[in-house]
Amino acid sequence: MLDRNGRVVDYLRISVTDKCNLRCRYCMPAEGVEEKGHNNILPFEQIYRIVKAGAQVGIRKVRLTGGEPLVRKNIVKLVEDIAGIEEIDDLSITTNGTLFARMAKDLKNAGLKRVNFSLDSLVDERLKYITRSTDLPDIRNAIDMAISLELHPVKLNVVVIKGFNDDEIMDFVALAYNNPIHVRFIEFMPIGDLSFYSADKTVATADIRRQIVCNYDITPGKGIIGYGPAQYYHLTGGQGSVGFISPISNHFCGQCNRIRMTADGRLRSCLYHNKEIDLKMALLNSDSNEQLTKLFVKAILSKPNRHEMQSGWGKDNYRKMVQIGG
Repeated sequence: MLDRNGRVVDYLRISVTDKCNLRCRYCMPAEGVEEKGHNNILPFEQIYRIVKAGAQVGIRKVRLTGGEPLVRKNIVKLVEDIAGIEEIDDLSITTNGTLFARMAKDLKNAGLKRVNFSLDSLVDERLKYITRSTDLPDIRNAIDMAISLELHPVKLNVVVIKGFNDDEIMDFVALAYNNPIHVRFIEFMPIGDLSFYSADKTVATADIRRQIVCNYDITPGKGIIGYGPAQYYHLTGGQGSVGFISPISNHFCGQCNRIRMTADGRLRSCLYHNKEIDLKMALLNSDSNEQLTKLFVKAILSKPNRHEMQSGWGKDNYRKMVQIGG
């Protein structure tokens, strides 16, 4: 389906929970956020219905997010159910990796195609600081498990923050060079109105890229599977690649193909657009998916031309990142 700006919208990101076992400083406050509670979070049967309805208007790719999606009980069953929808040709997950290794084989067998790990430092003390808890060996073990199970491409999402991890850029590139890993450098964004963010902490993609090309020969990343905004480059002679996600310095809104659903069942046509469409009444009022399909059409047609990130999060945009879905 096309939105009003002629963009094909075929990608749905689903937050299955607002809970997380970490407290990343750019995502949520140290004390966490007020949880919606079990009765307000969509059961898996309803999420399945929503994906079926989305498939009728052209949704073909689904990514499960959170919070941390793997804290949701019986998440493997949801993966299996969505993977069984004929129209869905790509099913992936974004995780902090802390719980992944013990569930990896079951997720793969259920139909998971790909996995993205959020990892902002290769220094254990720094990782503990930014996440307020986790240990690096747990994440490295999860990454190795994903590689061994051939959940390719295995991707690492790295939010580059000046004064925190911008001196690790080349370490991440070396990791990608020596392993079949695709490292995506993400510009630090003002999301959720958290005090940890300030504009002077953002490192522009051009500055990151400049460091890399001084040390590596890179070529456009043809053949790398990815349905989001990243621009990929092969590292000549290496096993992996690097990618750049540039919402601040070079917004990608003209090619945006996604909508999001929050854990409490609201469609959000843009990460930065605070208008949401509630699906819960349509789920409760009928066993038919007709009304759900109409709401998908409404959400897609309401997709804004571009984000207004430079204007700030705004007091009316009350959700934190963990409540929207990564």
